[in-house]
Amino acid sequence: MRFEIMRLDEIDGTAVDSTVVDAASVNGIVQQAAAIGQRLWIRPAETPVS
Repeated sequence: MRFEIMRLDEIDGTAVDSTVVDAASVNGIVQQAAAIGQRLWIRPAETPVS
């Protein structure tokens, strides 16, 4: 499964940038964000219909 992770602006909470990663990478990104107090929004990535 893939997830979209959006980094949020500290002032108004709008998405500043986003990346799509596999499930195995989510934990590391969350740990890094927690270490510096960064806000994230994580949701399942939309997959194209085949």
